[in-house]
Amino acid sequence: MSDEARERTGGRTPAGEPARTADAREPGALTQFAAALRTPAAAAQPLFAQAPKAWQRALPYVVVGIFVVSLLPTTIVVLTNDYGLDGGWSGALGVAQTVPLLLAGTRPLPAWLLVLVADTVGAVLLAQADKVAGHPWPWTPMAVVGYLVLMACLGLRESIRNLVGVWLATGALGAVLRFLQPGATANTAALLFVLSGMVLALTGALRGLGDARQRIAEQESISEAERSRRTLLEERARIARELHDVVAHHMSVITVQADSAPYRLPGMPEPVQQEFAAIAASARESLGEMRRLLTVLRAPDGAGGADGARAPQPGIGRLQQLVEATVRAGQPVELSLAAGAAQAAPPAVDLSAYRIVQEALANVVRHAPGAPTRVSVTVDDDEVLVLVVNGPAARDAVVEPEGPGTGHGLVGMRERVRLTGGTLDTGPLPDGGFRVAARLPLHAGDGTAVGTNAAHEANAANDTNDLNDSNGERS
Repeated sequence: MSDEARERTGGRTPAGEPARTADAREPGALTQFAAALRTPAAAAQPLFAQAPKAWQRALPYVVVGIFVVSLLPTTIVVLTNDYGLDGGWSGALGVAQTVPLLLAGTRPLPAWLLVLVADTVGAVLLAQADKVAGHPWPWTPMAVVGYLVLMACLGLRESIRNLVGVWLATGALGAVLRFLQPGATANTAALLFVLSGMVLALTGALRGLGDARQRIAEQESISEAERSRRTLLEERARIARELHDVVAHHMSVITVQADSAPYRLPGMPEPVQQEFAAIAASARESLGEMRRLLTVLRAPDGAGGADGARAPQPGIGRLQQLVEATVRAGQPVELSLAAGAAQAAPPAVDLSAYRIVQEALANVVRHAPGAPTRVSVTVDDDEVLVLVVNGPAARDAVVEPEGPGTGHGLVGMRERVRLTGGTLDTGPLPDGGFRVAARLPLHAGDGTAVGTNAAHEANAANDTNDLNDSNGERS
């Protein structure tokens, strides 16, 4: 059973123990470190600023600090004893070449400029040192190590153009310093040029991989948002097509009543007859506009066919047929239908109640096959209560494999409930089942107006939020 299917059936395994999804497992330290290494830092952020753990965010400072503490005394001792440089100059160069590395985690480019200047000054001073013969020049071993650490920080932070500029500047400076090279020294300019290029290429590739992953994640997020918005609009268009029949019926009745009023009520004054004629004309015009709107809302491929378009809209009275069809498909379903519910509900509520039950049963068949299901529709003076509750899927049932689903189920329920000004409550049950409960007001003046106003006031936010909330739910 997939992770999504387990979530849809209550998040439990067949053995009855809580299921552990992949999201619930904590990734290992190495995995987190690799993810942090691949995540590029913004211009104003330090390295690993987006790492989830505090120790990971502090890791660049610790590593750089270790190198500074190690290289500073080593540089002073080597310059004094091996190269024969004056102790004061050795201390100054040691500080100038190593302490700027502390900026590598947050300001690698300024740190590189400081280190480059210090290394250049050191090369000029060492060219005149007493014991420089037989030692590496112009870059000492300590300078090479510190420079490579700085290159690693630069590669993880800066753009490709800056990295190429740093690398070329390193090579160019090494070539210029060759003219000052003392005799009997081992030139390290080419060595640093090659090693720095390798480090920049490796760390730059890691940064490029992180940038690519981030762009892919952003595109996936945008695509998901667009898919969610398209799903919502498609569901609203579907509801509008269905409600056209309800509204068109009332407009037709108004037209007939207005046209027949002079014949049904003899002796009507002329101004009253003209008023009824104007009412009938306005109703016919409105009905024509609705038919033109319906033409736009119809699917371009004529989905449903001509017969489907002319078929009457279902309601609470046809729930018995819906349940019987579901039972014949192998799903155990029980229906409890209050007497007079179909007659008490207005057309919009009648249609919405049927569609909610239809979507809920479709989800049960898809995500919890074989689960015992109970459908209840009750009515009182103020509202219709629709309740669909199913248990966990049967042990031998084959649950739909993991996938995004159509996304229309809960979205359509929410839109229909919002249309009537009602409320919808959905969610998993402790025993592994699922519950759908909808309250639909009977009075259009109280319910529909409230739902319409709420939809207008929160339209911009709800369009996306409703779909985002349903991504992990039943489709």
